[in-house]
Amino acid sequence: MDAAKTVIPDLDALWMPFTANRQYKAAPRLLASASGMYYSTHDGRKVLDACAGLWCVAAGHCRTEITEAVARQVQTLDYAPPFQMGHPLAFEAATKVAGIMPAGLDRIFFTNSGSESVDTALKIALAYHRARGEGQRTRIIGRERGYHGVGFGGMAVGGIGPNRKMFSANLMPGTDHLPATLNIAEAGFSKGQPQWGAHLADDLERILALHDPSNVAAVIVEPLAGSAGVLVPPVGYLERLREITSKYGILLIFDEVITAFGRLGAATAAERFQVTPDLITMAKAINNAAVPMGAVAVKREVHDAVVNAAAAGAIELPHGYTYSAHPLACAAAIAALDIYARENLFGRAAALAPAFEAAVHGVRGAPHVKDIRNLGMVAGIELEPRAGQPGARGYEAFLKCLERGVLVRYTGDILAFSPPLIIDEAQIGEIFDTVRKVLQELP
Repeated sequence: MDAAKTVIPDLDALWMPFTANRQYKAAPRLLASASGMYYSTHDGRKVLDACAGLWCVAAGHCRTEITEAVARQVQTLDYAPPFQMGHPLAFEAATKVAGIMPAGLDRIFFTNSGSESVDTALKIALAYHRARGEGQRTRIIGRERGYHGVGFGGMAVGGIGPNRKMFSANLMPGTDHLPATLNIAEAGFSKGQPQWGAHLADDLERILALHDPSNVAAVIVEPLAGSAGVLVPPVGYLERLREITSKYGILLIFDEVITAFGRLGAATAAERFQVTPDLITMAKAINNAAVPMGAVAVKREVHDAVVNAAAAGAIELPHGYTYSAHPLACAAAIAALDIYARENLFGRAAALAPAFEAAVHGVRGAPHVKDIRNLGMVAGIELEPRAGQPGARGYEAFLKCLERGVLVRYTGDILAFSPPLIIDEAQIGEIFDTVRKVLQELP
């Protein structure tokens, strides 16, 4: 990793996503290179990555196997149109992804991001019911505090208020929301799945009675909500959602953009919880984030219903993207999935989870700590907000951790952790020792 200093470029032209642009550009933070568990900043400092980039670099940064696969591919076939044409790596990548999905979810539709995966899954759900002669099933149920990307469909079923308020008048109609599962008073400082809260899934029955189940196409939830601040599902909660949706012929969609590919110590959260949905959305670690890519895994019965209902020669699902199954993204996915299997990174995550849990809960008792939540290799530390300044304490903690050489994720006053799965126990200790020291300094 080259830690040499980098000249700061002109910052004016770029409108940065999910960023306080004026604040950032007044004191920019640039990452210049990366290797393994570490970034290097523009001023030459080494930074331990405690959040896998943005929940996505599961195998560590700049893996040679992936970079070489992408380099070979760009010299061989840089682009292939995905409409009415194909290329071998698209089918190979789909087969590899299908091979680690729950049994039966073996039809893969490629996208370029988690947001696109969610909107794709919603459209597949609507197409499925229409193909079966139940086109009146148009309503989709999401969950409060859920994050399903930034498309209009994903925002509509999502439940994070600040993401919705600017666009609320134009969101996809016909949605409703389950209550969020977090209750610190009842289940604070839970290690793993909280024992309290399975009954919250029963609210789905109330919502279905309001709208009539025959009008509902799908329920979409994150098995573990990441962007909202690491909300871990209560014991029995996902099982109950599966039971209710199956009872009424409603599709269950797991948004696994964060949880797929080892984050919880298994290939998918569905495998970890032993609850099989009808569709799984994914992105991020699908190819170690080397090239933008996402996908939807679809139960074969759902796929077949849509495909077989169309007339011969007709396009069954009028949907797709110019860059679906891009050759470079597929090359990266195949190489990344090979690394995950060869190095048993999903099993490694499961083995490291107890040490990770012990380390994060070791921060309990530090100043300002309101709650700690964890499962697998993901954790959240919720801080007491500063009076009249929500989010300020979380932001300052993020900055101070970065100054001490640890990159954490913050969302409001919640610090989130999801390190690459190649992390070792010493590095886990370094992360949470740093966090504790920072919290002791914060007003």
